Amino acid sequence: MYTLYIGNKNYSSWSLRPWILMTQLGIPFQEVLVPFNEPGYPAFSSFSPTSKVPCLHDAATRVWDSLSIAEYLAEKHKGVWPADATARAWARSAAAEMHSGFSAIRNACSMTCGVRLKLNGISPDVKRDLDRLSTLWSEGLTRFGGPFLAGPAFTAVDAFYCPVAFRVQSYGLELPQPAADYVKRLLSLEGMKAWYAAALKEPWRDLPHEEEIVSMATVTQDLRVKPAKQPA
Repeated sequence: MYTLYIGNKNYSSWSLRPWILMTQLGIPFQEVLVPFNEPGYPAFSSFSPTSKVPCLHDAATRVWDSLSIAEYLAEKHKGVWPADATARAWARSAAAEMHSGFSAIRNACSMTCGVRLKLNGISPDVKRDLDRLSTLWSEGLTRFGGPFLAGPAFTAVDAFYCPVAFRVQSYGLELPQPAADYVKRLLSLEGMKAWYAAALKEPWRDLPHEEEIVSMATVTQDLRVKPAKQPA
């Protein structure tokens, strides 16, 4: 069985991608959550060559980086990418665009599932990213018939945009149709609901993540359990 090492569910958008992909496709795996709780996260070096999450272990094979994990799984399991060649090419391109792009949204709207915030302002770069998201999603949903980005089934391209759905929810970002309904569709997935419920129950707080969140937005509601007492 695979072992998937992840970080905090409240913060780790990168961890969510392979986790939700494997969960929604019914690929069995053991989850090992290692919290962000020390500067530089030295504990991660014991399981990840880059000291980052996520990292997938398959016996002696280690696969790091969320996109590499998706491609590794695609070699072993059906349904990771669409069966249709045209849809598959589009899905891979859209996933890669998310993997390497949308830096304005990443920087301004750090993922924090259990917190509700109001951005201090929508910069031109964030607006540009939101417009591109809407255009890209509308293209996929229209071209391949929905309800997911590359057709009737949830695939890796949807997994790569699941963190965006949490960002839209947390920061109250406004998107036009059909993008807004697509966000609701992702949030209603059983795997997404399970991830969200677990994120709310996490007692850990990572100071760099918390500082990043409040540097760009005002907290209006914190739905998480009370934090664990930090070591002196």
